Amino acid sequence: MASESPVGFRTSLTRRLWGAARLDVRAYEEVEADESALRQALGIVVASSVAAGIGHGGYRVTGILVGAAIDLAGWFLWAGLTYWIGTRLLPEEQTEADVGQLLRTIGFAATPGLLRVLGIVPGLGEMPIWIAGAWMLAANFVAVRQALDYTSSLRTLAVCSVGFALYAPLSLATWVIGFFGSLSPG
Repeated sequence: MASESPVGFRTSLTRRLWGAARLDVRAYEEVEADESALRQALGIVVASSVAAGIGHGGYRVTGILVGAAIDLAGWFLWAGLTYWIGTRLLPEEQTEADVGQLLRTIGFAATPGLLRVLGIVPGLGEMPIWIAGAWMLAANFVAVRQALDYTSSLRTLAVCSVGFALYAPLSLATWVIGFFGSLSPG
């Protein structure tokens, strides 16, 4: 495979971001199949986390960095949980996936989270954060469904629900640590 130029990289990333935000299953299928997209997915998770830290307003550098580190750990945990639940507990006949596929698709599902930075705009309050959060949930649904090759939306919902029940305590820890990190000098 020929190496991609920096311009091609940006174009490809822009197209993928746009497709992921539109919940386009083709975009998720593309990043699922492209092992080199892991670097892009990692960047999206970090950028989305930083956007959330800024959007919450008042977060200091320490809080944003701690929040980003926890979000990265959460991304790995969510992908691992989803992989295990989706391929071991609730697989469909055609389900064939690996953790890398879930890391890539779930990473791109964080794309709407980039809009959380708008929470810092006076008068908008938490609205952009809530909208982006709901959009990210929908994107995660598409990401999981495509990575696990599911045909059943009900099974996808079951995998996401069971996974979320196990993942929720980490999400709460992210918020608490991010909040207290924002109070530190920096």
